[in-house]
Amino acid sequence: MTVRTRVAEDGVAVVTLDRPERHNAIDLETVSELTAAWRRFRQDDAVRAVVLTGAGGRAFSTGIDRSVEVAQPPSPYAMDDPLRTVGPKANDLWKPVVAAVAGMACGGAFYLLGEAEFIVADETAAFFDPHTSYGMVSAYEAVYMAQRMPMGEVARMALMGTAERLSAQRAYETGLVSEVAPAGEALTAAIRAASVIASYPTEAVQGTVRALWAAKEAALAQALARAPQLIALGNMPPGRQAALFAARTPGFRTR
Repeated sequence: MTVRTRVAEDGVAVVTLDRPERHNAIDLETVSELTAAWRRFRQDDAVRAVVLTGAGGRAFSTGIDRSVEVAQPPSPYAMDDPLRTVGPKANDLWKPVVAAVAGMACGGAFYLLGEAEFIVADETAAFFDPHTSYGMVSAYEAVYMAQRMPMGEVARMALMGTAERLSAQRAYETGLVSEVAPAGEALTAAIRAASVIASYPTEAVQGTVRALWAAKEAALAQALARAPQLIALGNMPPGRQAALFAARTPGFRTR
């Protein structure tokens, strides 16, 4: 199992990405298990709020596992992205999700963070988007973050690649993060908030979640529809990407 779930008596489910040896990178098994968890929670009245986190403390998630291989259609107008179904909203779950972030959150992690209602981060959290550094288009990730942060901040994070990381404090200042907790306490803080939400009448909570997403879903759907073509046209071949990844050098600036 690469995903652990537990449901407390107060109605809060905790979903933990459990691949700490891989910085909780998402492989196809993880995609399948997350999808199954979101679909299961839709039918479970005992679950009234969800907290999503990563095991180990070094990373929430570093996105797609680079060992994953997905066969693609031979057309620039079609692309199969295994992460498109990884989030709660992609699986029609309208129960509130609070993300608890410690350590790194980058790249494909934004598919998950982009579909949470809000994010709690501890002091160690660092956000960045490595795509451009490795010859890849940041499309889905940039679109999701553009729903949560000012345009200029999203552009800087996407275009600066691995050269910069966004600190928890800067993420809070830009609106990506709603609370910064002391090191090691993001999960506790997220569960505390989720427990309050779970104590309220579920119909009112879920209706509010649906209303919040309705405010931006038309623009989000339109932007995501363009992503496959932009990726197909702009991505370097996998071999070139791998070469850039292998040649990466340490060092980055934290804002």
